[in-house]
Amino acid sequence: MKILTGKPYPLGATYDGAGVNFALASENATGVELCLYGGDDGNQLQEKIVVPEQTGFVWHAYLPGIRPGHRYGYRVYGPYDPANGHRFNPAKLLIDPYARALDRTVEWNDALFGYTIGSDQQDLQKDDRDSAPFVPKSVVIEPWFDWDGDRRLATPWEDTIIYELHTKGMTKLMPSIPEEQRGSYAALTHPAVIDHLKRLGITAVELMPVHHFAVDRPPADRKLTNYWGYNSIGYFAPDVRYSSTGNRGQQVSEFRSMVMEFHRAGIEVILDVVYNHTAEGNQLGPTLSFRGIDNASYYRLEEDRRFYTDYTGCGNSLNMRHPRTLQLIMDSLRYWIGEMHVDGFRFDLAATLARELHEVDRLSAFFDIIQQDPVISRVKLIAEPWDVGEGGYQVGNFPPLWSEWNGKYRDCVRDYWRGENQALNEFAARLTGSSDLYAWSGRRPHASINFITAHDGFTLRDLVSYNEKHNEANGEENRDGESHNRSWNCGAEGPTDDAAINALRARQQRNFIATLMFSQGVPMLLAGDEIGRTQRGNNNAYCQDNEISWTHWDQADNDLLEFTRVAIEFRKHHCNFRRRRFFQGRPIRGNEVGDIGWFKPDGQPMSDEDWNSGFAKSIGVYLNGDAIGGVDNRGEPFRDDSFYLLFNAHHEALDFILPDGAWGKRFERVFDTTTRESGRAKVLKAGSKIRVEARALMVLRRVE
Repeated sequence: MKILTGKPYPLGATYDGAGVNFALASENATGVELCLYGGDDGNQLQEKIVVPEQTGFVWHAYLPGIRPGHRYGYRVYGPYDPANGHRFNPAKLLIDPYARALDRTVEWNDALFGYTIGSDQQDLQKDDRDSAPFVPKSVVIEPWFDWDGDRRLATPWEDTIIYELHTKGMTKLMPSIPEEQRGSYAALTHPAVIDHLKRLGITAVELMPVHHFAVDRPPADRKLTNYWGYNSIGYFAPDVRYSSTGNRGQQVSEFRSMVMEFHRAGIEVILDVVYNHTAEGNQLGPTLSFRGIDNASYYRLEEDRRFYTDYTGCGNSLNMRHPRTLQLIMDSLRYWIGEMHVDGFRFDLAATLARELHEVDRLSAFFDIIQQDPVISRVKLIAEPWDVGEGGYQVGNFPPLWSEWNGKYRDCVRDYWRGENQALNEFAARLTGSSDLYAWSGRRPHASINFITAHDGFTLRDLVSYNEKHNEANGEENRDGESHNRSWNCGAEGPTDDAAINALRARQQRNFIATLMFSQGVPMLLAGDEIGRTQRGNNNAYCQDNEISWTHWDQADNDLLEFTRVAIEFRKHHCNFRRRRFFQGRPIRGNEVGDIGWFKPDGQPMSDEDWNSGFAKSIGVYLNGDAIGGVDNRGEPFRDDSFYLLFNAHHEALDFILPDGAWGKRFERVFDTTTRESGRAKVLKAGSKIRVEARALMVLRRVE
């Protein structure tokens, strides 16, 4: 085969119509071999090529005649010296970090490990067995795709409704989808899925990890899997598990088609990305890619360089201080934006990415580069603002441009509705966009991604049905998963035939949905919560690729679905619930009353003493639609109806007296969580009394 020197950029395998340029970065390697594979199973070695050129630590070659669909991998030479951070082992076939597609999943075998398992010296003794039969092969892809004019939607943050879903779990049991297509990228854009999301009012889907990932060996040994996918090994490759069309690059086209169809439906695509660690684990993990290419560059190592710094709880942390690692992540993000047309990212354990030395640093190189990047800085950026390291809980501390999963919102709202004693000022702050967390850095309410539930933890149905986790199916003797869930089973653990308990659980779910949709900030709904999906009390279903995790559409709670749809529609129709600016709490532009008012059930304004009460569970909130602030795209001031929200988390019904005077003369009921759907009641005069049932939320509209 004719071998040309090629170019050091771009990294990866780039097809130009006549051949492929291969480029691999390794600062400490002494030699690189490119291995080409064929055969029906992709394990037949066709050619082993010594990469001839190195430019700036990039090894590169150009092979004429190679076409899309061709499989390849690398063998990298260098010292096997764990004490100094080097773990080169040419017996191990390596995945290209820039591979656009991988043809299979990892098949666990002792040959995957760079050291001899079971040896007295543990990872210090090099293993010479060939790992090629068990490693995914990188695949050259066809770069061209007809996007038919598609472009990112750029939905304004304040108009965004996020729906977190698992590609397989969302569609595996959906009866209207052909069985052979279920669980795939293509299935997500089946008319049944699109219709459901559009009817619900969703504007963005947040896909749990679709970067190609590896299943950890412990769950694999227990005949389980890594269902969630937070174990990436291919940051440019859509995972082949979710492809219904093929494994030789077809998964890339299928993913692109999915994005295009979502965009046609007016729905953005946000990816949950895991750039904080890789699937290679700690010093006892397998050698799949980065470890064998340049361990000392890609990973953060301890002072004893045999060991890995672990801020993630997954064995390793990517080295964000090294320029090649930063380049890898930035190139990956730009690729998914430019070549795959995604609309944003949610960064798993994002605090890890901000650690320059040890502490989390708001001005780290990672944030600096994103702030200045003309491509990445323009999409939606969401941080999971914590990791497992010291000082890793960083809610509210990310810089401008970033929104955050607001864990304090989740915890506070859960505590409020289960009747836990807490100061009302905490609940008020979360309801109004958490200005205490975000205003100081110049951010707006959309910095707060509000959620009650997410993939990690109880579903909404389980949140109101279980006091304790029930993770026995995970095979870890129920030791895994969070033990403090802020849940309440309403009087019985798990399923029950008690009608009163089931009625209370239904109301509690409506309370959570309504609170989420009527809070300032960006609401995120967990897929299936709108139809009462249960995981049978499992709050850590990471390894359950089965009916525990999949959405059972045939068991849908249609009353809850309709309530959720109406609540989302109500939010979308009223800019009073999706303000662009934080409340100021005082009269604005000559208004007689402020932009927001807080009242006790007796209709009197809240005092400082009332705010600090640890036992108050009931409050009235007035949102002034004439004092929203800002102008719309036509230059007109934002105006909306004014609303009075009545929250009663007490275990008994309570009479609220409506405030009188300038706050309004007459009100009508437009929302009530004691009913299955919204409805109206007779007009109520200011100063009159209205009963709010126990553990319920009511919304009144000012009509005069």
